[in-house]
Amino acid sequence: MRHSFQTTNGTGLNLNSFPMKLWQKAKKFGTWDPNAIDFSQDKKDWDNFNDNERNFILSFLSQFQAGEEAVTLDLLPLIMALAKEGRLEEEIFLTSFLWEEAKHVEGFHRFINEVTGQEGINLEENLVPAYQKIFYEELPNALNELTNNANPVTMVKASVTYNMIVEGVLAETGYYQVFNTFLENNLMPGMTEFFRKLQQDESRHVAFGIYLISRLIAENGDEVWQAVQEQMNKMMVPALALFDETYARFEVIPFGIDLDFYKNYAMAQFQKRWAKLEKARTQSVEELNQESIEESEAVLV
Repeated sequence: MRHSFQTTNGTGLNLNSFPMKLWQKAKKFGTWDPNAIDFSQDKKDWDNFNDNERNFILSFLSQFQAGEEAVTLDLLPLIMALAKEGRLEEEIFLTSFLWEEAKHVEGFHRFINEVTGQEGINLEENLVPAYQKIFYEELPNALNELTNNANPVTMVKASVTYNMIVEGVLAETGYYQVFNTFLENNLMPGMTEFFRKLQQDESRHVAFGIYLISRLIAENGDEVWQAVQEQMNKMMVPALALFDETYARFEVIPFGIDLDFYKNYAMAQFQKRWAKLEKARTQSVEELNQESIEESEAVLV
């Protein structure tokens, strides 16, 4: 039974909290429409690609499309768990988070249908075994556990899986790779713009995930830190295998893409965020909140 409302009982919204700062950024930078992007030149570029180039791009687009659908479907238990704890500011930001994931689903769906001509065609052969392990099993299992058993340990395992691995390692690296490939080769201007907007959204998502994991560590100590380590070790194996399995399907990697470069990029991004999580073990929530705000003002949109 609810006894009062935060916004009327004198508490009010904490406008200086990191989630509310992200909410302000989401309102300003996240209100773009994937249907407004011009894909006309992209269709011409696609028609000029050879079969190997088309198949390579389509393999990644299939993974991006399914991944965005997965994270849209699987986010709700985390929102509900935070809502039940009364974390209004975090829930407010997550409403934009979910909305943005839905836009990404729509954007990839439109591109695949209008540019590649694959509407109605089963593309799941591009979802390699490591991909299926993560998106068919680990991600939904970790998030759905929150429905009946939400506590700091299960919550941090869900966020590690979703924010650190799926978004922070897989999606971020994949989007960076394809964005750079198109940009450097002056190809697919519409999709390049789509990726630019998408990466801005995802930067806020990952930042929130790092904040949430860090808050749970700062508040709960060694038990949660141990859970972070265990889940990270568990998830990094299929995450790295996904890159290898995807590239192994192609005898010739087009566009001069260097797999090792992007794997190193993924690990470098991971190490920076891991250092932040380690630091949270010695921080108060107030210190963590202030540091997150200062960093976001410098780099996030």
